[in-house]
Amino acid sequence: MSSTSSRLKYVSLGVLVLQTTSLVLTMRYSRTLQSDGPRYLASSAVVCSEVLKIAACTLLVFREHSFSVRALNRVLKEEIISKPLLTLKLAIPSGIYTLQNNLLYVALSNLDAATYQVTYQLKILTTALFSVSMLGKRLGIYQWLSLVVLMTGIALVQWPTEVTSSTKQEDLTAGSQLMGLLAVLVACFSSGFAGVYFEKILKESKQSVWIRNIQLGLFGLIFGLGGVFAYDGERVQENGLFQGYNGVTWTVVALQALGGLVIAAVIKYADNILKGFATSISIILSTLISYFLLEDFDPTSVFFLGAMLVIAATFLYGYESTPAVNPSKV
Repeated sequence: MSSTSSRLKYVSLGVLVLQTTSLVLTMRYSRTLQSDGPRYLASSAVVCSEVLKIAACTLLVFREHSFSVRALNRVLKEEIISKPLLTLKLAIPSGIYTLQNNLLYVALSNLDAATYQVTYQLKILTTALFSVSMLGKRLGIYQWLSLVVLMTGIALVQWPTEVTSSTKQEDLTAGSQLMGLLAVLVACFSSGFAGVYFEKILKESKQSVWIRNIQLGLFGLIFGLGGVFAYDGERVQENGLFQGYNGVTWTVVALQALGGLVIAAVIKYADNILKGFATSISIILSTLISYFLLEDFDPTSVFFLGAMLVIAATFLYGYESTPAVNPSKV
């Protein structure tokens, strides 16, 4: 790997950590913010993020072709309209991503933050398994060990403490907890499959990653609008698609759209498992910011042990032992 591509890999991972941390904190604030009118619809926020992502990707393609409108029209026609089978292939990960985004809102509505964050880290393991089975990726002993260490560390970091309010626990019925748990589990498997499937398409294709994201976004917009009118149709008719929107809501929408672009860059320059580690580190940063700035978290010795395990796992995954020469390979 050249020094430039290596630098791009770690820069994209760093930006992903920053974006994920900002999104978690801003989304938490937006969902708990008290307002006079109705709360914004999560399904409409997903749709707005897709629109913004399509616009940003179109602008990036426009820039790649020296801001030529003719060249932009030609490449969009050639890659999206003239290749319907390839475009339809992207309907699969797009539909799964849309489902996943909505499932996470369901999960957060039915589970406490600690349970949600611990359980959602299963996506790292599912991603690794799908990478092995679908991409033929071979993980070394250090990488498998790092996955185990990472899972242990994240579980310790998010381990519920005794100060958890019992009244909140009473409010969570067994049915809603089961619904939240199922939502996270389905999201974990869908995240792993869709991410690896998209990575496979990207690495098999010579076309720009931004063109692929436009295709992904177009299907995401269709599926997202279907979700809005299927689940929130009555509320949209009563108060409109943008009910409850404010500056914080639009910040969440922008961060979600940015997340899609950053993840695309990470997949291009790194891989899905490293993306999972970046997300895990962002959870630790979110917790630290919650303690020092929001003052709504009391860290324990278990938290610090978990944090050290996650950091150790991150370095362990990047460690490469010298491969043995295979004499049968020609």
